[in-house]
Amino acid sequence: MIDLSPYDALIFDMDGTLIDSMPAHLDAWEISCKYFGYEVEREFIHALGGVPSEQTARILNEKFGLNHDPKAVSQHKIKTWESLGRLPEIIEETVAIARDHHGKKPMGVGTGSKHQHAREMLAHTQIDHLFDALVASCDVQNGKPHPETFLKVADSLGVLPERCVVFEDTQIGLQAAHAARMDCILVTPDGLRLEAFNR
Repeated sequence: MIDLSPYDALIFDMDGTLIDSMPAHLDAWEISCKYFGYEVEREFIHALGGVPSEQTARILNEKFGLNHDPKAVSQHKIKTWESLGRLPEIIEETVAIARDHHGKKPMGVGTGSKHQHAREMLAHTQIDHLFDALVASCDVQNGKPHPETFLKVADSLGVLPERCVVFEDTQIGLQAAHAARMDCILVTPDGLRLEAFNR
């Protein structure tokens, strides 16, 4: 078990970290990519977990030399995700940590999802009450791997960035955490792994 006593606050990514929503998001992206002519593998999209949809569309445009409107791609993906009608479940290992520290340490969520979607998912899974702050893609100018999301959560919690630890499931999330000078705990199929920021 990772010792969390050195940290004053805990920050969690949402999709793939607290909530098992990645399969449905990948399905939605797969459908949208075919619609817009992006010949992309699921592994590539999964690696972009935590990146806001419009930014993902820009990355896809650059990768494939296309010029689709990022907002149109994002809206198509979101509508496709909603049409799938899948309600995700919690990821027990990380939610158990959040429950255990509720009321003991300030905690927040930093996600690449839209604010309304994040609130709906946290409420659906009945874990929204655990968190003191929520920063979503529309709350920042720069999405992950830029550190702004996690820095804004730390600021909302009133805790210095270097006193926070981030829970993430992607390398892009890890980059964002380290760019914010925060340690990161990666959520992997083999369990939790601490990736300390090299101060």
